[in-house]
Amino acid sequence: MSTGTEAPNMSASTRNVLGKVRRMVPPLLDTFHKGQLGRVAVIGGSEDYTGAPYFSAMASARLGCDMSHVICTPAAAAVVKTYSPNLMVHPLMRQSSGKDETDPDPDQVAQRINEMLGRLHVLVVGPGLGRDPLMQATVARVIKAAREANMPVVMDADALQLVQKDPAVIRGYKYAVLTPNVVEFKRLCDALKIDVGDQTSETGKVEKLAQELGGVTIIQKGAKDLISNGHVTLVSDLEGGKKRSAGQGDTLTGAIATFLGWRKAYHDGLWKDHEKPALEEDETMGLAAFAGSAITRECSRLAFAKKGRSLQASDLTDEVHSAFLGFFGEVDGDTARL
Repeated sequence: MSTGTEAPNMSASTRNVLGKVRRMVPPLLDTFHKGQLGRVAVIGGSEDYTGAPYFSAMASARLGCDMSHVICTPAAAAVVKTYSPNLMVHPLMRQSSGKDETDPDPDQVAQRINEMLGRLHVLVVGPGLGRDPLMQATVARVIKAAREANMPVVMDADALQLVQKDPAVIRGYKYAVLTPNVVEFKRLCDALKIDVGDQTSETGKVEKLAQELGGVTIIQKGAKDLISNGHVTLVSDLEGGKKRSAGQGDTLTGAIATFLGWRKAYHDGLWKDHEKPALEEDETMGLAAFAGSAITRECSRLAFAKKGRSLQASDLTDEVHSAFLGFFGEVDGDTARL
């Protein structure tokens, strides 16, 4: 499957899933034009949190999406712009004043963002979002608009607060991907009044939560990442690094987003997939989630091998392309797929 250096101890099931994922990775053809291979926007980034949206958007860019945007507050935008000139930064979000002043109408704030949706393929919501009421109300409206447009949405961190408070925001939306950690997973189960204590199988908890939410894709992060839409479950068991630094979940959301962008290109038929049968749309949602998990875990392993205890989120960003090559090799020159 790969011409690179594969992760050690890769299970047969993981190798099989990554073989399917590889079919979704577009070759670089002269006939493509800018934007066809993924236009991703990360919505988050507030005065106190500027690193998270950067790490998510940069993971998307490093993995190979064509255009990577950050939609954040003006205060965050001024900082994020200094991190990299490669990202397109839009200061469209607003935070509550915390004073007696009248805050902006979230409908009006969301409207400016919703006007961008026609130029995007995938949304990531949550990195650096915080729990500000105006920010939360705004993204709830943007998610609704994205859902009406059948646009995939990856939700993490404080965006999961929306689901806890109002599960209807994403219930039944098969193009939603949730990436809760252990604490967030428990909070979601508690909010939905799901008793997962009697589950005997490894994947029973994530399957039950996904079913309760009507078929969204959930990645239950942990020693293994358990990925399920309630009907089909995948287990991402690749070795990661031993250091759990902040920001690794942001790499995950960005990587998933790029694979979701490539998923759209695959189903749009931008290149010829000679293997049969064709991958189904429901299947490729799970494959994109699995691929994002695999890339992130491999980035963590590679970065930890170099940095050890000093590992930081930026070290994962530096390993994204190496992780991709290790799994998939030089797909760009794979003429057998053309």
